[in-house]
Parts: sequence; C-alpha cells; structure tokens
Amino acid sequence: MTGFTNKTLYTAGFICLVVIFAFPAFSQESQQEQGKATRIIVEHADSSLVPKEFDFKVQILMDSVVFRHDDATMFCDSARLNSLDNTLDAYGRIVMNQGDTLIIRGDYLRYDANEKIARLRHNVIMENGEVTLTTDSFDYDRELNIGFYFGGGMLVDSLNVLTSDYGEYSPETKMAVFIDRIDSVHLENRTDNFILTTDSLEYNTETKIACFVSRTTIVSDSGYIFSDDGWYNTDSGYSVLYNRSIVTSRDGSKHITADSLHYDRTNNYTEAFGNMFLNDTLRKAIITGNYGFYEGVTEHAFATDSARLIEYSQGDSLYLHADTLFMLTVDTVREIIAYHGVRFYRTDFQGVCDSMYFNTKDSTLSLYRDPVIWNAGYQIFGDTIHILMNDSTVEKMTVRDFSFAVQEVDTAHHNQLKGKIMTAFFRAGEVYLLDVEGSAESLYYPIDEKDGSYIGLLRTVGSYITFDIANRKPVRIKWTDETDMKMLPIPDLTRKDKFLQGYVNFDYLRPKDKSDIFFRVEMKTEDKHEPEKRKSRRSGSIRREENN
Repeated sequence: MTGFTNKTLYTAGFICLVVIFAFPAFSQESQQEQGKATRIIVEHADSSLVPKEFDFKVQILMDSVVFRHDDATMFCDSARLNSLDNTLDAYGRIVMNQGDTLIIRGDYLRYDANEKIARLRHNVIMENGEVTLTTDSFDYDRELNIGFYFGGGMLVDSLNVLTSDYGEYSPETKMAVFIDRIDSVHLENRTDNFILTTDSLEYNTETKIACFVSRTTIVSDSGYIFSDDGWYNTDSGYSVLYNRSIVTSRDGSKHITADSLHYDRTNNYTEAFGNMFLNDTLRKAIITGNYGFYEGVTEHAFATDSARLIEYSQGDSLYLHADTLFMLTVDTVREIIAYHGVRFYRTDFQGVCDSMYFNTKDSTLSLYRDPVIWNAGYQIFGDTIHILMNDSTVEKMTVRDFSFAVQEVDTAHHNQLKGKIMTAFFRAGEVYLLDVEGSAESLYYPIDEKDGSYIGLLRTVGSYITFDIANRKPVRIKWTDETDMKMLPIPDLTRKDKFLQGYVNFDYLRPKDKSDIFFRVEMKTEDKHEPEKRKSRRSGSIRREENN
C-alpha cells in the first residue's frame, strides 16, 4: 500500500499513535488548569491510517469516527487529525454536540482546538432547543459560545423565520444578530402573517423581541410600520418606536407619527408621545398634539397638550385648537369633539367657545358656552350656536336663547341686531340674511345714496326683524306691524343710544391667523352673558333668601 512500509510498521505506528493520543487524555485537566489548549481525543474509529510522509503526526480515521474536545463531541464518516497543529478535518454526516442542547450538522468540518473554533460547510444545520439555523457556511466559536454564518442563512424558531446574508447566534443568551447589505434581512411571522424587512436586526429567540436601529418596514394585515429605531415583540404584537416612526393603515388613508409611538398590532392601537401628527386623507383631517392615540378598528382618535385639528377638504383649511380633541367614527358617521379653550381660524370664518361638537350625519357644528363667531365683517355671539355645514362650507347658523349680531360700519358706527333666536343664512361663505325671532331689537345706520352720509340711527323693537344683506351691507329690513321704530338724528346720539343692551366688542378674543389659535385669551368676566335660565334661578334664590 502506497505511503506505508509494511503491515508490521502500520501496526507499530498505530500503537504509538494510540499512546500519543491517549496521553493528552490523562493530562487534559492539568492543561486546562494551566490555560493551555487541550488535545483532541479520538474516542472511536472503525479503522485508521497513519501516512508515513507526515511523520506520524497525521492520522486518517474512517467509519463511525468519534472525537471529543473538552465538552464537545464530534461524529463523522471520516477525518484527518493533525496532532501537531491540534486541528481536525472531518468529512461526511458530521454531527457536533456542544453540551446537552446544541447540535450542529454538516458535510465538512474544520476544527481548531487551539482557538476552539469549528468551521462547518455545506448543508449546515444548527439546532438549539426550538431554534434551527440552516446555512452553507457556519463558524462556531466555542470559547465565546457564538455561531456565525455568511453567504446566506435562515433561522427558524417556534414563531418566526429569519433570513439574511450574515448572521450571529448565541446559544447562551438566545440573541441573534442579522446583517444584510440592501434591506434583505427578513423576519416572517408564521402565525400572524406579517413581514419585517431591514438591513440589520437583533432578535431574541426566547422573548421573540426584534430590535432595529436602521430603516425598517413591517407589513401586516393591520397596516405598515416605517421606523429606523425601536423594538417589536413578534409574539404579542406590541412595539415601541422612536425617531419619528410612522404607522400607516392598510389602505394607506391614515398615518400617525410622533417622537415616539407605542403600537399594539393585536388591537390596532397606537399611542403617540411628543409632536403627534395624525393624517386622515380619506376625510381630509389632520390632528396634532403632544400626546394622543389612534384606534384603528374604531377609527377613534384623541389629542391633547397643544391639540389641533386641521380640516383641509376646501381650498381654505380650517385650523382649530382646544385643550382636548376627540375624533370618533361610528359606522360612516364621524364626530369631532373639542373641550375647553376652543379657538378656530379660517380666512373667512373665525370663532371661540368653551366646547364644540361636530357630527357628519347632520353636518351640524355646535358651539357651547360663550361662543363668538366672526364672518365677513360680522360678529355673532350668544348662549349656544349651531352651524349647518355643506361640504365644510357654512350654510346656516342658529343662535338660541340669547343672540347678538354686530356689523362694524366704521369705528364709531355699528349696525346691531339681537333677540332670543337668530338665524343667519350664508351664500359663498358670507351672510346674506339675518333673521331674529322673539324680543327682537335692532340698530341700523341708513346711508344717503347721493352723498354717502348717515341719515340717522334707526332703532327697531318688535317680535320679528329680518335684515337682507348684499355686499356685506343691510339693504332691506323687514318687521311685523306691531314693531316700534324710531329714527334718531346723528347729532343727538348719546353713547347709550348707539349700543343695544348686551353689546360687547369681542375683537380681543378673535384669532388673527392659524398660529394665533394657540394663544389662549380669556373672556373678561364683565363681558360674559349670563343665560336667562341661570338668571331666573339666581333671582329665585335671592327672593327665597329675602323671604327667610
């Protein structure tokens, strides 16, 4: 046989090698204590060869070969053991056991006992409990207890399938790291049917939490997540996202972003912290605030702390601010509720009140507690204001219990109209008719068409008064027969003559632009109108006290 002298030499060489490889077994413990590399132990082989040209430093073993190094055991069909380098090359049906839980299989193994590194190639499968890793190139560092694969690999656990170009896995910590060049790290959840894509990812196979610090996209039945910093629990569906991450609905019509987001995929619920921005492109509405949430199933939204609503269905957007904002959806009906310190601005329409309610079913906007509206030179205020909208355009306004409308003709002259119930009709965003019923009073400055001077001040008192308006000016007044009218000469007017009881100039409250809605101005105590019902209750209490 080539490479051997004769059968006697082969037998003698084999006996010597047995002695050589047996000796490290006795001294292995002492070598470990001294910090030196322990020797690879041959535990079994059906046959072996000792090539003469390698000076008996290389042993070739065949059939049912078993090696041991420290607490690692290696099985293979054939192997080449180099006693000088303390290295091993193994071929065919390789199985490497590390402790009780780690098993690595492959077609080829290069093991360096000095560095404690096993390099496996071709059809490599690593198993660690419920975790299975498959690749063609896998290096395992026994000293660090970390495995590396490159050139593509796949890690599978009870919940997810992860693929990438490069990966690391620690059987001890259960942490896996995946890296790819061009967004090719994929995590696919097998139970909830979502896919995570990124270029680098940390994943814990025990907690099922994936952490990412680069551009990441998560696609699920609920919608999409776009983030470059955060973590995602692939089991519970809960995630925390930083750095202006975005959560988008499945149909793409709604998206929410903030400095940080807490997203619950199972309940389709997003909680936003810091500079929240929620855009509903279907309903043309934006909600912002420093804190808020959005429920994807019910389509309910909430915002507070600098809360703002932007309605942009028309050419001019409406900007509204309140301490607290709700946007609720029931079937196809949308409700918007604003509490405390409501201020809104649109170029043709401004207003303030304490609270507001809007319902798309009847397209009615209701303003409560000290509401004031400004439109096309008119100031309208009262106890409660109801505004009928037509595609975000004001169509009709009703002021109940107490109502007051003021038009500033110039700084010294103001047309005024007041009563119990006032109805204002709008055309192209401007008032064209004012109608008052019950205890109606008006002050009107008719103008001489020839020279433009004031004819006098017409004071009217009755049960019903109507102003027809054109070009922002009253052009006709209607009243009932019992109406009391009186024309007062301009030179004889006193301050009391010029203003109806209850007149207030609320211009100091008026939002001047879309930014001014955040500058809250309190209504002066002396300017607040006290409803008649409240007055009656107070008067009754006073009379009871006097009688007692």
